[in-house]
Amino acid sequence: MADAKHARASVKYVRMSASKARFVLDLIRDKHVDEARRVLQFTPRAAAREISKVLNAAVANAETTLRVPADSLFVSRAWADEGPTLKRFQPRALGRAYRIRKRTTHITLVVEPREGFGGSED
Repeated sequence: MADAKHARASVKYVRMSASKARFVLDLIRDKHVDEARRVLQFTPRAAAREISKVLNAAVANAETTLRVPADSLFVSRAWADEGPTLKRFQPRALGRAYRIRKRTTHITLVVEPREGFGGSED
């Protein structure tokens, strides 16, 4: 298969910090899709739920556009970029205000097939 064959999916403006999402993305990068799903299922972090949705979307995109079976797909690239930060203020004593930063992130996953996995061999 050509190197240019890959499918991607992304979600934008997820209400969590990019560093929290990157921690979970590091767990699934360069893994088989089935193994990545198992890791996400048993990871007790809030980012795992959002990332599993993106992973399922990327696999569906690959099956639809590339016409490859899901059992030959690997997570080739995964990253989380910072989105816009919502700025809010918390009132404090003596008329002061503390800034609260509600961070957002954009999560992107790229899956691509690898030779010798899944599909019909022989």
